[in-house]
Formats: sequence, C-alpha cells, structure tokens
Amino acid sequence: MEGRPLTGEPETTLADDEVNALATALLERVGELAKEMAARIRAGSRDYHYDVVPAEELEEACRSHLGNALRALTGQVPLDTEAASRIGRRRAQQNVPLPAVMTAYRIGVKYFWEAVVDEATRNSLVGSDRLVEAASAMWVLQDGITEAMVSGYHDAVAQRLLADEHERSALVEALLEGRSMDTDAVWSAAEVLDMPRRGPFTVVAAEVPQIGREALPEVAALLSRRGIRSAWRLRPDLQLGIVYLRTPRDLDDLAELLRQHAVRRVGVSPSYDDLHFTGDALRFAKVAMRGGDAASGAVTVFDDSLVAVASAGAPDVMARIAVSVLGPIEAMPVGDRELLLDTLDAWFACGGSADEAAKRLYVHPNTVRTRLRRITERTGRSLTDPRGITELALALRAVRQTQTPKPSPSEPSGTTDTAHS
Repeated sequence: MEGRPLTGEPETTLADDEVNALATALLERVGELAKEMAARIRAGSRDYHYDVVPAEELEEACRSHLGNALRALTGQVPLDTEAASRIGRRRAQQNVPLPAVMTAYRIGVKYFWEAVVDEATRNSLVGSDRLVEAASAMWVLQDGITEAMVSGYHDAVAQRLLADEHERSALVEALLEGRSMDTDAVWSAAEVLDMPRRGPFTVVAAEVPQIGREALPEVAALLSRRGIRSAWRLRPDLQLGIVYLRTPRDLDDLAELLRQHAVRRVGVSPSYDDLHFTGDALRFAKVAMRGGDAASGAVTVFDDSLVAVASAGAPDVMARIAVSVLGPIEAMPVGDRELLLDTLDAWFACGGSADEAAKRLYVHPNTVRTRLRRITERTGRSLTDPRGITELALALRAVRQTQTPKPSPSEPSGTTDTAHS
C-alpha cells in the first residue's frame, strides 16, 4: 500500500510553526514514548497474546506508528501507511485476533493524544485553538494508520486461508489417487483435513456441469451444518469428496443433501475404515455415479443400488445386453419407446406392483398391464420369470445410464397407448 499525503485538506494542513514545533519536540522523545505506549498496551490489553508478540517487537511497532504519525503531523511529509499494513500482516501471521489488535490500537491512540496534550501544556508550544486543529488532524492520521493495519491483516488472513485450502486440496488428491503414503503421512493428512484417523468414511463422486464449475457448491459447509465432516477436491470433470460418517444416520443425511443439490449424476462409495483405501473407494464411487440415469441428477449409493452398479461396471458388455434385450423397443418411435421404458422403470421402482406403478404414472392399472404385455411381446422376456426380470432390469439400467436428456414437455412426442406392437 502506498503512502497517502494528507495535504490539500483544510483539517490536515498543519504547516503552522506551532504544531510543527510540537510534533518536532515529540519526535525527539519518540523512543521514550514508544516504550511507555507498549507498557500501557500490555497493561490494558490482557488478550493481546503477548506470548507470540515479543516485547521488543511491540515496542518497535509503537515507535514506527508514533514516528510516522508525528512526521506527518508536521505537514512536511505524507502519511506512510505501508508500515501499518506490514504490522497488520504480521499480527495475522502470529494468530493474534483482530479485536485484540484493535484494542491495542485504541490504547495506543489514547496515550498518543495524552502525550500531545501534555507536551503542549508543559512547554506552551501550542495555543488551545491550534491544539483543537491538531487533534482533528491526529485522528485523521490515526484512522489512516488503523485502516492500513486492518487491510494488511485481512490480506494475510486471505492468503493463509488460500494456502490452507491448497494444502487440503493437495492432500485430498493424494488420498484419492491412492498414492503410497505411510501411516504417519496418512495420520498427518487426517489431522490437516480435520478427520479422525479411523472411519467409517465414504467417497462422493459428482459430475460437474461444466469444466471448472462445482457440481455441489458449498457442499462442505452444508454438511458441516449437519455435523458431518468432509474434504473436497475439484477436478475438470468431477467434484470429489471424502466424508466421515460418524453414525449410520450420517450416510442417510449425506444422501438426502446430495439429492437436494445434485444437478448431474452423483455416486457414493461403500464405507471403509482406513484412509489408505480411499483410492479404491473412489473407483467404487465412480461406478456408482455411472449407475445413475445420465439424463438426471440421480444420486446412487453403491450398497443400495447393486443392479445399477453392476450394469455400470462393464459398460461395453451392458451396451450389448441392452441392444440384445431392448433392441425391439429401442427401434420404436421416440414417444412410444419412452412410454414403455418409463412404465417398466416405474414397475421396477414399485416392486413389481402394477397398481403402485399406475399411481406413479397417473394412469389406470390396466394401462400399466397392457404396456407390460407389449414389452413382453417385443422382447420375448417374461415379467413373471426371474431370468426375464433380471435381463430386463439390467438392460433398462444400461439404457438409462447412457440416454440423452428427454425432450422438454413443450415438444410433441407423438405418444399414444395404441401404438402398434
């Protein structure tokens, strides 16, 4: 921060010989004044963390502020705020709370004014009218110094937070990549990430809507509000997280929150107890993610969605199964094809109940049964035969995992329930 001249403003133009003489007299005693100012700050600021601010450093800071303000008070040099900015950065690096620093500054300014009044009274250097003007100028100077200190403090805090975030991100990446880390290194990583040394943990993999954009903005803060600790890493194509599951309920809360905020597919790995196995968990999370419907923000929990996970584990094989089983339906016009696939999807989701599927689809149960018969006729797979059900379920998941987004409701679909089979 550059020094800012305080000339040009009526209340701070103090080239007056009386004020100049007063400031000069105080400058000659700046060492003495700095020592007393530091002593007063120590006595009046119990929370100023002097265990990390050495006495010599505090006294030097007082000397710097006093000298800077007094030289500017003469009206011959501009106020240099860089020294105050440096001190603000230094206090932030020492982890001194900003309110404590502000308390010290208030004590210091109060002492400075007392010293000005005492010098003016003792040596009759300044009349009362000029002393009032000097007071006004002094407060402007001190405001500039304090503002520069606070700005420097905030800059240092921002830099430290950024550095901490980079360190956390790098550690998350190392764990996700499954890099070889000894036990001490893993435990150190857990400490930095504010994680326990033992799990259970889970890994979350979420597709990003576009490169450089988070799939789950502010997810760490949202989870923290629920008492769930996590650490995240953004890659070009994925947002990845390591989540500590303190209780079984945490997994349910995690899934619920993900479903509320997901806009693309999200996968949740099986739980694991040792951070060494984070790389393996990431692989399972990716498989679970691919098991969700590509056209939606589906959240797939690995252990709760085994059919979806199995179909995503070998996409080339499943693509062949999808063609073999559902090829005749895929060849139908788009509207009719989606009608049958949506019905089959609802039937599976409702545990094979035509009545429940009808409620979900807002149609009559007989309509659902008619559509299911058409699926059986076209595919040759019976929905009363376990083998047929399994093949249809796997094929449907394979189709959903690779489909493109559906047309918007405003687009005509040409769907009818009387399409020829």
